[in-house]
Amino acid sequence: MLLIGNGRLVTRDNGRYIENGAVAIEGNLIVETGTTSELKRSYPKAEWIDADGGVIMPGLVNTHNHIYSAFARGLSIKGYNPHDFNDILEGMWWKIDRLLTKENDRLSAYAVYIDCIKNGVTTVFDHHASYYDIPGSLDTLADAAKELGVRTSLCYEVSDRDGAEKMQQAVLENARMIQRAATDESDMLKGMMGLHAAFTLSDETLALCKKHVPSTTGFHVHVAEGPGDQIDSLKKYGKRIVERLFETGVLGEKTLAIHCVHVSPAEMALLRETDTMVVHNPESNMGNAVGCGPVIRLFAEGILLGLGTDGYTNDMIESYKVGNIIHKHNLCDPTVAWAEIPAMLFENNPRIAGRFFNRPLGVLKAGAYADVIVTDYDPLTPMDGGNVNGHILFGMNGRSVVTTVCNGKVLMKDRKVLVADEKAVMQACRESSARLWQTING
Repeated sequence: MLLIGNGRLVTRDNGRYIENGAVAIEGNLIVETGTTSELKRSYPKAEWIDADGGVIMPGLVNTHNHIYSAFARGLSIKGYNPHDFNDILEGMWWKIDRLLTKENDRLSAYAVYIDCIKNGVTTVFDHHASYYDIPGSLDTLADAAKELGVRTSLCYEVSDRDGAEKMQQAVLENARMIQRAATDESDMLKGMMGLHAAFTLSDETLALCKKHVPSTTGFHVHVAEGPGDQIDSLKKYGKRIVERLFETGVLGEKTLAIHCVHVSPAEMALLRETDTMVVHNPESNMGNAVGCGPVIRLFAEGILLGLGTDGYTNDMIESYKVGNIIHKHNLCDPTVAWAEIPAMLFENNPRIAGRFFNRPLGVLKAGAYADVIVTDYDPLTPMDGGNVNGHILFGMNGRSVVTTVCNGKVLMKDRKVLVADEKAVMQACRESSARLWQTING
């Protein structure tokens, strides 16, 4: 039994907030929430974690990340001078993923999952690419997640860009991970069919992918991220991307459509009618200069819309901050995004995860998985269940997290990562990334 208390408890359970609250955990499940005094009386022998007046919240969910991008931090590529998004893909990301080794993949996974732990992210939906190392690459990521105790959904990025043989290997890598996850009784691992983007996928490839996707899961695909993707679809197929994905059977309630920056009202209707999930990545969209997606419209359409980072960061609160301002700036309207972005992060991301994992996530209530974080935030103004999002937005960031518990296991306590030798991992990452960089620029 584990008891975390003496903190401001934000349950995300119908707005329930307890000024001096606690959460009781048995195994990997939450047993009860209540006041610290009540639960201490009820569970006098429980292991105690003192929040020391900080904020106790559910662990966060990231619905789109790229572990393979970790070793690009600080990288300068000779001759790289991109003018549009396609230049960025060809000049950086595809150049990197064609050289990633199993060692690079393994260490990138350790580094990213550790950073997620440090930022209070306990569930990660990742989209992987390493065209030098395809077979078994998802196992490398899955094994790191298992060792570190992070809940994860994995897929491999299928694309025609490197030929038929590698495309087929990628499809089979997804199929194998889907099968492995289906037999994993821990409910800590899920598999999906990963797709790059429509402009690198033929109808034949989409049909092959469809054959390998059981009804229990779906696709994780980039959709209309840059304008070139939409232009390519219109030129080659005479139809817009979402229409093409609908006709090839990609859309559905278990599919994650990532970005959707350049989608039309008709495409939004198809996404809504098929109950396809959409994930917004505000920092990535700004950094790649692909445009600001119609998130406020998508939200109003009733589409299940989540928030991701696209590998730009592992700090979901940072993504919340950027999402809050990009739409105000883009629409010249200071009234928007106050409700939509926190709903995406704190309500919709757990709902998205709930379509794959067996018990509730992102909420502190009896029967939910015991994913709990504690921040060191001490509010300088009154805080309650009605204004907690404002306190998080303006008063916290990921590094405010001091304790992280996932599935009932304490992964970090008092900013000390307990499940890995963080310094040794970072040293190994520096050595491995230096060798990768030398290969890239050699």
